[in-house]
Amino acid sequence: MTFDRKYLSNEQLIHFYRSILYPRMIEEKMLILLRQGKISKWFSGIGQEAIAVGATLALRPDEWIMPLHRNLGVFTTRQMPLYKLFQQWQGAQEGYSKGRERSFHFGSREHHICGMISHLGPQLAIADGVSLASKLRREEKVSLAFSGDGGTSEGDFHEALNVAAVWDLPVIFLIENNGYGLSTPTSEQYRCISLVDKAKGYGMEGVQIDGNNLLTVYDTIAGVRDYCIKHQKPFLIEAVTFRMRGHEEASGTKYVPQRLFELWEQKDPVKNYESYLTEQGILSVDDIENIKTEFKQQIESELEKGFDTLPVIADTDTELDDVYAKKTVTGLFVSESDVIDNTVLSYQIPSQRELRFIDAVKEGLHQSMQQHSNLVLMGQDIAEYGGAFKITEGFVTEFGKERVRNTPLCESAIVGSSLGLSLEGYKSMMEMQFADFVTVGFNQIINNLAKIHYRWGQNADVVIRMPTGGGVGAGPFHSQSNEAWFAHTPGLKVVYPSTPMDAKGLLIAAINDPNPVIYFEHKALYRSITGLVPEEYYEIEIGKARHVRGGEEIAIITYGSGVHWAEDYAAEHPEISIDILDLRSLLPLDREAIRAAVQRTGRVLILHEDTLTGGIGGEVAAWIGEHCFEWLDAPVMRCASLDTPIPFSIELEKNFMAKARLDKAIQQLLDY
Repeated sequence: MTFDRKYLSNEQLIHFYRSILYPRMIEEKMLILLRQGKISKWFSGIGQEAIAVGATLALRPDEWIMPLHRNLGVFTTRQMPLYKLFQQWQGAQEGYSKGRERSFHFGSREHHICGMISHLGPQLAIADGVSLASKLRREEKVSLAFSGDGGTSEGDFHEALNVAAVWDLPVIFLIENNGYGLSTPTSEQYRCISLVDKAKGYGMEGVQIDGNNLLTVYDTIAGVRDYCIKHQKPFLIEAVTFRMRGHEEASGTKYVPQRLFELWEQKDPVKNYESYLTEQGILSVDDIENIKTEFKQQIESELEKGFDTLPVIADTDTELDDVYAKKTVTGLFVSESDVIDNTVLSYQIPSQRELRFIDAVKEGLHQSMQQHSNLVLMGQDIAEYGGAFKITEGFVTEFGKERVRNTPLCESAIVGSSLGLSLEGYKSMMEMQFADFVTVGFNQIINNLAKIHYRWGQNADVVIRMPTGGGVGAGPFHSQSNEAWFAHTPGLKVVYPSTPMDAKGLLIAAINDPNPVIYFEHKALYRSITGLVPEEYYEIEIGKARHVRGGEEIAIITYGSGVHWAEDYAAEHPEISIDILDLRSLLPLDREAIRAAVQRTGRVLILHEDTLTGGIGGEVAAWIGEHCFEWLDAPVMRCASLDTPIPFSIELEKNFMAKARLDKAIQQLLDY
């Protein structure tokens, strides 16, 4: 192995040696502890430390890195204390994730490290968002995301590289090609000769390097960093290396031919660099032994401190409290007490006028863009075209293409980029062209956005707008109701307005909220529903239901289009005293408002457009059964759409909708 020191001083070369030796010695100690049963699991990076260490040394300390399992060298080179890392690996509450995660599934804002999730690929898009933030601020920074050879087969790899290229983002994508994805060799992962060949397909430059040569890794990434900043372009690096241990220790290495171990043992990155330093007279044998003795003592001291932890004590209130980031109130709140018959009281906000639902959404978004200079809008066709429903029409002229961004058809990467923006203090709104298309970005929402604050205290200041629902004859892929998927996920907030006033106020509240909010807006209501909307910038509190009308015989608990179905039915049947509660927020639910509706009537019908099985109605009904049974005069009933995909034919769609069975459900409940 040939080393080229170039401009590096002896002091720098020695610092590099200490940087690569330290994680190797930590790993060797971890393997001993694993055999002793003192740790439960370990993903070894022995044999490929030069990549993590060299990459981290080449970046500024305030440039974000998105590492993976085998990148201990990233964490140690960023000077994260070993005792706290060990507490993390042990699942201690003193660790970075308070015992909620293990291994390297955590991050640290202080150290500009965003830890992985097990799905690997989603990390790459977060780097896109971080670099977009740097680009918007005109900062000379890059971000760097690791990928394994196996991870390059994931769709997230394609999407992240494509977005970085299209948006000219200064991102370094670093592939650690160690020959195996767990036990699957690269010959069964891809057919290109080298992974770096993929770079050209995305319109970016790339290079393949010896991933075991510390100085090569450092020099390459330092040069690529300069290139990315100067040209504002992404770059792909394939670092060829080898994994000397199993995927993790329990998996073993029987699937790897012995000759490969013998070959790569000769390419050991630590031993070869150490030999180079002694051959050049930069370090003596005694110097090396002294460093190793120093590190051994340091590791033992840090581990003694790391083992000295308190027993894990589960406190339910603390666990629940850490699911969401805390919100500070901004702007004017319109509360339930300020509203009568869906009209804001004149003494509270005097300036109101009639707006369509779609115009209220637009106004809320427009005022939020004025209020927050760090708010970025992203979505397919939202710039000059104004979006599929024209909600952002004219925005690009006023706010510019940097803040109103057309996206490729890369839903997963754009959700990930939204999270990356949040790491750097930006707000973002992503528009799903149709709520149905969210499936392509589902993993990012459920496993990255929703869990990140609970995992390591990082908020995801992201709103995802979801044009949803039927009634427009658009069929199974443009009309389904999928809110229940998200209302099941702790860490998300889910809102679903039914009126123009709520549409504006809830959207503003969602954008002001530091947590990820899934904002459903019913397409059929866009131009069919009008109502009084204050001109001012105001919020409707997330988690608070709206009492639409009072009644004594039956309570209909609903949201979205169901509110209008219930109101129409009540108007057509004045002989029935119907109470209507609009949930507005599906996560969190306003349970006190639900309790009050039960107490007012004793009979409850839960109405929603979503299909019956697994819908929100089941959760509400179960809660009422557990907590409000004493006030019930009849079983809680549900009226929902058929358990089929939503059909295209208007007649079939009408039959599908819950509205078709509303009268029967009400009569059945009244007759009980």
